[in-house]
Amino acid sequence: MLDTLSNWLTYQVLGLSPETRLGAAVQFFLYDVPKVFLLLVSVVFVMGVVHSYISPERTRAWLANRPLGLGNVMAAGLGIVTPFCSCSAVPLFIGFLSAGVPLGVTFSFLISAPMVNEIALALLWGLFGWKVAALYLALGLTVAIVAGLVIGRLGLEHHLEDWVRAIQVGAAPQLDDAPPTWRDRLGQGVAHVKEIVGRVWLWLVAGIGVGAGIHGYVPQDLMASIMGRDQWWAVPAAVALGVPMYSNAAGILPVIQALLGKGAALGTALAFMMSVIALSLPEMIILRKVLKPTLIAVFVGIVATGILIVGYVFNAVL
Repeated sequence: MLDTLSNWLTYQVLGLSPETRLGAAVQFFLYDVPKVFLLLVSVVFVMGVVHSYISPERTRAWLANRPLGLGNVMAAGLGIVTPFCSCSAVPLFIGFLSAGVPLGVTFSFLISAPMVNEIALALLWGLFGWKVAALYLALGLTVAIVAGLVIGRLGLEHHLEDWVRAIQVGAAPQLDDAPPTWRDRLGQGVAHVKEIVGRVWLWLVAGIGVGAGIHGYVPQDLMASIMGRDQWWAVPAAVALGVPMYSNAAGILPVIQALLGKGAALGTALAFMMSVIALSLPEMIILRKVLKPTLIAVFVGIVATGILIVGYVFNAVL
């Protein structure tokens, strides 16, 4: 239905030719915008209802006194249901530290929240199928958990900025509030859609616009030569290219879809995506207010290594 509608708007209403680059780009844009928005709204609504069962106070209480490995697994899993971009996840990262959550556990959340959230998984499933989404979920959680464990084992708490270490844990949260009704929960789902979609819609449209431009104007041979499966250097080059950029999963996935349509290897394209949403330069600038340069460098090095492994694994098995 969306394909028929986008073709009608592009080739009948606008009068563009399917043989032209502009026609191909516009048809891609008009097809992807409603498709991705429908996915986004439905998933965010459901997760908004789920969030009504999980308060920030309960979350901090769950994570604060868990054994190291279990805490990392729980924090990485929490990232799946928190649709934050890398910069938006930093305030909650600071809140976890102030509540006494171990450093390595907080890093597992900081990595997982932008990279393996429900928006990324839903869009991956809708655009590329469940196998790609499931493998991405498994490998993304592995990166978040292992990176957090490594950082925790290194004992780098002294590389937090002094003001962060000086924060005192507040009083224990009150967890005995009356649970919300189903009417309240559905209302929270609607509010969640307004908040999250309101925050990312512009990124989403911009990303689809970039993807449409790639789809219509970038030669397939060029993308295959730069991000193809056969070049061993393509994955590290894609990671290095992605770090200076900034987007969220909703904005970057349409770009990845267009890159794949032009011949880019899946693992290379996903490594590029992961570096954009988990290691963005703006995130590093914000983190500098919290972490000393040594800890930022360790964080970037460990996560980048994990992303490289993910890229090579995807290229090898798919």
